[in-house]
Amino acid sequence: MNLRGLKCPLPTLRVKKKLSGLASGDVIVAECTDPLAAIDIPNLVRQTGDVLENQSSADGVLTFRIRKT
Repeated sequence: MNLRGLKCPLPTLRVKKKLSGLASGDVIVAECTDPLAAIDIPNLVRQTGDVLENQSSADGVLTFRIRKT
């Protein structure tokens, strides 16, 4: 999901909303440009109990791969 250009807290809120509609085992990939997402999204995933499979950063874009539990 493309969350580029959105500022805190919008990327985290959109990931939370998307996760709530997924079935167990589904995966989303979120791309963000807000540097605070590097803190907020991993914290969200810990709170929801889902799995952050991968987090990377390249050219100012943070990419998160999250699996719904």
